Amino acid sequence: MLKGHCCCRAVRYEVDGTPYHSTGCHCSICRRASAAPFVAWFTVPPASFRLVAGELTSFKSSEHATRTFCTRCGTPITFQSTHYPDEIDITTGSLTTPSRCRPRLTSTPPRVSAG
Repeated sequence: MLKGHCCCRAVRYEVDGTPYHSTGCHCSICRRASAAPFVAWFTVPPASFRLVAGELTSFKSSEHATRTFCTRCGTPITFQSTHYPDEIDITTGSLTTPSRCRPRLTSTPPRVSAG
């Protein structure tokens, strides 16, 4: 099981699936949403992600993409695309132990979904 949280620790989550598509995305929307040169993501089925504390707010960053953030501190947590309804991408940096899910690929955007 993987566990993670936002910067202020108000949001906490658990992931019980095996991560895949561990990527670093440097598309323009990921860069803008994170204020960083790229974002590390990993993917699991949506049923594998469970919010255990706090509240997320969502932002529709494109016609097909929705991102979630902590309502208190703004830490990006997830990304979902209608192009890949059986997947949820989670920010690797929000993991309690990010080294357990190191990016293996770099793409712009991940699997053509982040935009």
